[in-house]
Amino acid sequence: MGVILLKLTAQLMDETSMLRSLARITHEIIERNKGAENLFLVGIKRRGVPLSEILRDNIMKFEGVSVPCGTVDITLYRDDLSELAPLPLRGESLIGGNITGKTVILVDDVIYTGRTARAAIDAVFDQGRPQAVQLAVLVDRGHRELPIKPDFVGKNVPTSKDEVICVKVREFDGEMSVWIGKN
Repeated sequence: MGVILLKLTAQLMDETSMLRSLARITHEIIERNKGAENLFLVGIKRRGVPLSEILRDNIMKFEGVSVPCGTVDITLYRDDLSELAPLPLRGESLIGGNITGKTVILVDDVIYTGRTARAAIDAVFDQGRPQAVQLAVLVDRGHRELPIKPDFVGKNVPTSKDEVICVKVREFDGEMSVWIGKN
């Protein structure tokens, strides 16, 4: 597999607008669920994890409720597993608590085809039986291949199939921003 070169063409969000969108998403989550007492946040590796931690911190700040926050690695749940490698590397899912009867909020940076969200739902149900699963994404770029619609969206960005959305977070990229680009 070769190196993919990505040319970033325009910045869509800076750190301030990302944090503002995540604050709005937090308020929407709290409002829809009539509080935060029964919530369990699960970040989809990689960039969904730091976003879920921001949501967790926002809930504590806005509601004074400590919401558990775990991670899920969808590698072995992907429907294109055989195309990735003969023996794909398995990451670790650290749900970190009992999700049975909880409302699980899956958190990801971008939703595109819906396949990552479907894989994450499968991974969550392998860990327990939540009361409900909701999906929060920072960017919805369209082009769904599965009937999956996020419950909470920071920004809708219609894209062409040859465009890419690049979400940068401090933990991996040293900055927070959202860009559109081309391969």
